[in-house]
Amino acid sequence: MQPHRQGAAALPVARRLSSVLLLAGFSTFAIFVPGMAQSAEAWHFTFGAAKPGYTTVDAGMAYDAKRGFGFEPGAEVRTVGYLAASKPFYFTADLPEGNYNVTVKLGARDTASNTTIKSELRRLMLENVSTVAGVIDTRTFTVNVRTPRIRAVPGVAAGVVDLKVPRETVSEARAWDRRLTLEINGSHPVIESIDIVPVTAPTIFLLGDSTVSDQPGEPYNSWGQMLPRFFKPGIAVANLAQSGETYRDSLSRRRLDKILSMMRPGDTVMMQFGHNDQKQIKDNKGGPFTTYKDEIRQHVEAIRRHGGIPVIISSMERRRFDNAGKPQETLTDYAAAACQSAEELGAAFIDLHAMSLPLYAALGVEGSKLAFAEPEPGKLDNTHHNAYGSYELAQAVVTGLRQAGVPAAQWIADGYGNFDPSHPDPVAKFAVPASPTFSNERPLGDEGNK
Repeated sequence: MQPHRQGAAALPVARRLSSVLLLAGFSTFAIFVPGMAQSAEAWHFTFGAAKPGYTTVDAGMAYDAKRGFGFEPGAEVRTVGYLAASKPFYFTADLPEGNYNVTVKLGARDTASNTTIKSELRRLMLENVSTVAGVIDTRTFTVNVRTPRIRAVPGVAAGVVDLKVPRETVSEARAWDRRLTLEINGSHPVIESIDIVPVTAPTIFLLGDSTVSDQPGEPYNSWGQMLPRFFKPGIAVANLAQSGETYRDSLSRRRLDKILSMMRPGDTVMMQFGHNDQKQIKDNKGGPFTTYKDEIRQHVEAIRRHGGIPVIISSMERRRFDNAGKPQETLTDYAAAACQSAEELGAAFIDLHAMSLPLYAALGVEGSKLAFAEPEPGKLDNTHHNAYGSYELAQAVVTGLRQAGVPAAQWIADGYGNFDPSHPDPVAKFAVPASPTFSNERPLGDEGNK
């Protein structure tokens, strides 16, 4: 059966105009030239059973650029009237840059199911959705797909984001390619169909360092990767944070320009830097109450000129305790500078620094270790979090968003937005399944604070 999608006529031309990089371990990665036409597309997939208006996908359909969809290498799946697997796998569909509503029908008539879905680079969308035999549970989530291309808008020149090579072009390529990749996970994932349709939806853009950015493999994780789980469908999260970076890098590598080129009036930009900005003191290139505040101002003013809503976030603390078991503060000046900037500029402020301290205190000296990445046995990373730690911090950010009165808070998922960091979720009850990708490579930046 021919692929069923809308607006695909321009795709062959687009491919001929693209510059293509073949990346190890990933499908083709396309960077599109400025001015290239892009059309809206929609995909409708069914698995193993023909359905009018749908593309039937069989288990042996590996991703193929000509076809425009398929399973990524390593997928061990069954299509028996529905899609099932005994281990996590990836499914990819080509799409132009934009926001999309993804609707999945989970479950089947003859089997129970348990499905978790992450998008692009391990962004949590659906968490442990369980069904009993005979029940189909329909869920929708909103995702953002982007490329490095920066289109020209007033005040922003055309160009491309200065990606970090090879990090963003190899292990993190899924965050930038012209495709939507879904990680299908869970103890017994079962999917009847997947519908992907373009949508005009508000977007929450993220800027920040490694504690915000999409980390490519376990055990590392960030609150930015967990954030989508805590929002209803109808709003997308676009994470442009990157490991090792500062407000200054956001400007020089054109990450802010990329956001401004995609932004619609009323969109939200959440910004959290500080860990790596500290290096500027050591290198005699600035400080929290001088250059750091000035770079915050530049971001806030640019976002407002383009109709966006800036949200300044102070950095969470590192894991350090004194002899009495009290969390120590290493980022106080940067947290204070972020707060001052928000007050002076009249911008929304989330004090994640202040919320992280009671969180770590509640977990304790030993218990807090379970919130941080341990890439090798006995080698704890006291800056970067694992899935549990980032899940808790994401709830703190969502709560801060609501407390700050940011309009995007209206999309917070039911039951969330009232997180008390002094009473975190029990570690034993945390059950988000791990992704199949693993890396013991420490995220860039903050090398002096392991």
